[in-house]
Amino acid sequence: MSTETSIQIPRTAYEVERFTLPNGLRVVLSPDRSAPVIGVAVVYDVGIRSEPQGRTGFAHLFEHLMFQGSANLEKLAHFRHVQGAGGTFNGSTHLDYTDYFETVPSNALERMLFLEADRMRGPRLTEENLKNQIDVVKEEIRVNVLNRPYGGFPWLKLPPVMFDTFPNAHDGYGSFSDLEAATVPDAAEFFDKYYACGNATLSVSGDFASAHARMLIERHFSDVPARPAPSRADFAEPDLTAERRESYVDKLAPLPAVASAWRVPDPITDFAGYLPYVVLAEVLTDGDASRLVERLVLKDRSVTSVGGYLGFMGEPFEVRDPTALLLQSHLPPGGSVDKVLVTIDEELDRLATDGLTAGELARTQARMATHLLRETDAVLGRALRMAVLELQRGNPGLLNDLPHSIAEVTEEQVRAAAAALRPNRRASIEVVPGGNQ
Repeated sequence: MSTETSIQIPRTAYEVERFTLPNGLRVVLSPDRSAPVIGVAVVYDVGIRSEPQGRTGFAHLFEHLMFQGSANLEKLAHFRHVQGAGGTFNGSTHLDYTDYFETVPSNALERMLFLEADRMRGPRLTEENLKNQIDVVKEEIRVNVLNRPYGGFPWLKLPPVMFDTFPNAHDGYGSFSDLEAATVPDAAEFFDKYYACGNATLSVSGDFASAHARMLIERHFSDVPARPAPSRADFAEPDLTAERRESYVDKLAPLPAVASAWRVPDPITDFAGYLPYVVLAEVLTDGDASRLVERLVLKDRSVTSVGGYLGFMGEPFEVRDPTALLLQSHLPPGGSVDKVLVTIDEELDRLATDGLTAGELARTQARMATHLLRETDAVLGRALRMAVLELQRGNPGLLNDLPHSIAEVTEEQVRAAAAALRPNRRASIEVVPGGNQ
């Protein structure tokens, strides 16, 4: 057994200020005067799991529609105003939320607040915009899934194996038939329900004075009509009691691949029980000295690569329950998926029984803390994470605690997490290359 001693990783000290406007919009400010740049993020509590049955892909489609003009701005005006200020922007759809964000010089703060408030009042939902963006999303599906080797592996392919309910199991990119059936009234209903002030968080990080930023936020967002947040559906499902395993043929894939997932504790209500799994994934796969890289890639050569992470979209601290720990591997020609799965079971058993080697946990925690610190060093990374932490937990200050919390995970907790990843709780999806079944 290891005599592992914990490493000391201090908490960060980013300022965090919170307030809520009368219309229900939650606001998080994190001033940092070290460089003349700001990050602005607006996050809505709606994602892939929230889209209605028969409307697969709708959350992502609506993200596109939010860039097609707004209450007082014509199509492409958002692009022009951000880029004209010297900034960058984007948006993205996730399992549990949708975000919109900009990074700009600090003198453009008011312009960004106006832009976000204007589309919070209402995007331009027209037949032309809807048809155009349906076509854009369909092309994105063709490029990223249908015409790409391993397209949708494993984030689209594994949930239907692990889960039984529509919210957790369906294709978040959407089917062409569902997308083509979407109407402007559908989009308007979706906006009214999910894009309410009370269902959103605004976060600003970077070079500003708090009092001035608050004044600007009140100026631009206070008159956005108040609508309450919708009741959030219960997406809970029971854990697996028997192994599930499926395969599919990918005619574009040159080599076999396999991904497996196990349910983990609720990231929100059982954060302390969840953290050891986050650490375990890195112990198993982060770097050449990690358990599965050393065994599967370097020693056995039974896979060409192996990775591990929490959440189907790789977002350990921005996801709700149910979620999972995932391991995925690509195999060499003629590689055996059965052998890979057996080896993973052996390494999990060895870790659970024998513990970690000297320095293994501390090394992993130090690397994880470095990654976390790097992610939030940029003002946009800070604004995005704080916005989601406020949205899902009401605690944006958790960002300051994350590296320290990772360092407090013990060897005993990691061993217990490894012991819980049993074959009877596993869901796996296998990629069969080129039609060779």
